[in-house]
Parts: sequence; structure tokens; C-alpha cells
Amino acid sequence: MSTIICLGEVLFDLLANQSGVSSENVTSWTAFPGGAPANVACALVKMGDLSRFVGCVGNDEAGKKLVAKLVDEGVDICGVQTHYTAPTRQVQVLRTADGDRIFGGFGAIPTDRFADAQLSEVPEELFVGADFLLLGTLTLAYPSSAVSTWKAIQLAQVHDVKIMVDINWRPTFWTSPAVAIPQIKKIVEQANYVKFAREEAQLIYGETSPQALCQYLSKAKGIFVTDGGNVCEYWLDGVVGQQPAFAVNPVDTTGAGDAFVAGILHQLGAGSKSPAAIVRYATAAGALTTQQPGAIDSQPTDAEILDFLDVYK
Repeated sequence: MSTIICLGEVLFDLLANQSGVSSENVTSWTAFPGGAPANVACALVKMGDLSRFVGCVGNDEAGKKLVAKLVDEGVDICGVQTHYTAPTRQVQVLRTADGDRIFGGFGAIPTDRFADAQLSEVPEELFVGADFLLLGTLTLAYPSSAVSTWKAIQLAQVHDVKIMVDINWRPTFWTSPAVAIPQIKKIVEQANYVKFAREEAQLIYGETSPQALCQYLSKAKGIFVTDGGNVCEYWLDGVVGQQPAFAVNPVDTTGAGDAFVAGILHQLGAGSKSPAAIVRYATAAGALTTQQPGAIDSQPTDAEILDFLDVYK
């Protein structure tokens, strides 16, 4: 059992009830708790680990519901802050006809006005005895949460906590890629483990091979490049490999990458697993998460993942 700190956004994904249509043609939405670091935190608990979430919500009904959800899932919320003027973020998520998601906007509220952008405190005591720190990159888009992210990195280094970064590129959070990419590179260079979507690796480094990406990431022990329903390529402890996606019919792919990240962290903490077994487990976690709508309620338990893998021997 590992202890993992997950820092970043917790929000509501407003999932379109109609697939394959534009936001203007969506007639109704369903709100699902989400936010990549929060998704990972919840998935880790289901896998049997301890997770501590650090983030900021608004003093509103949405924020209260999200905190309650984290508590219900068994996540340690000692690092959660409440902002008394900024609202909790909600993001529109469109679905293609085959279940893939497209992240839309935030309505009439500017992206930097939400509570998660105001994160300002990172309690050092959370790092005592922790094994991993999981970061996204969306916190870098805003001054206050960017400072908090770098503070977390410094605390992780002081307390010998390994760092994993999931790029989680969402252009709607940023003013432009030209602003985002230099900041993302700086944080990724501090990571021990990095997860890219294939298009993210191409955008940031112009490379998609984990071996090629090693030249930019001197501290990395593991690099994972996912590609939706295609092959995941990885470099882990010097071992290069590929893991094909499992053949499932997705209902909603929201949160699949987050379940993959949780699976990697869970398996790394368990120790004595081959790189191939680690990535296979994580890929199964991602596949199972696509079988229901939403990013948290659809996450599998450790037992469900192992049962799934038994079928796919």
C-alpha cells in the first residue's frame, strides 16, 4: 500500500447527454465529479492505496458536493481549501458518436476566475511518509496555483517523494500553446515518471517515442505514451515495450487516462512487478473505466482489474 498526494483541480464535468452533436445542439447535460488529479486520487483508493488530495473549491453547492464525494470515496481531504469568492469550476464535455470526449468551455466565467486557480496552500505535513506526488499541468496556467505546484515539487524533493506528471493538455485552460509549453517543460523535467498522450508528446517535444523523450527528461525512470484505443508505448527502468489497448466498446472515455495513471502508481508502489505487468494492469484500469459514464463512479477496484486480466490471459 502506497501513499500518494494528488494535487490539482477537482470540478464537475458537464457531460453532454447527446452524442455526436455540437454544444449548441446539446439539449441537456449531466454533472459528474471529475478533474484529473481528483480522479486519480479516487481510483487509487479503489485499488487499495491511500491518497491525499490538495486542491481548492468554491464556497458553493458544487464545491461542497465535490468535497463530500472525495470523502465518500475515502480520499484524505486535509489539503483541500475553500475559496469564498471564486466559484467551483464546471467544464462542458462533448461526446463523439464512438464515446470519445471533447472538452469545451466554461460558460460565461473566465478560466482564471475559478476556485481551483486560486490554490495557495500546500501543507508540508502531507508529504511526511508519502511515496508519490501526482501532478497535472493545468495548475501552471494560473499564477497562484502555479506557485503552489512548484512548492509541492520542492517539498517532494525534500521528503524524498517521487514525482509523477500527467501532462493532461487542455488548451481551453491556457491563453496559447506558446505560453503553456515552456512552463510544462520545466515541470516535466523534475519528474521521475511522466505520462503523455501521443499528441501531447508531439506538441511539446516533437517526439512520440519514449526512448527519444528520454533525452529531454534526465530525472525520469519511466515514460508512458498512450494513444487512446491504440498501443501504449513505454520506457520503464530501462525496459522498452508496447501494450496494446484492450478491445472494449467504450461508453464514455472520460477519466480513462486518469485510471491508467492510478494503475501505474499503484503497481509502482506494489514493487517487484515487471514493467510489462505494470503497464498491462494500468491499461486494463483505463479500459474498464470507459464502460460507464463519468470519471469516478466508473473506476474499477483492484479485484475487478485482476478479474478482467484473468479473462485476457
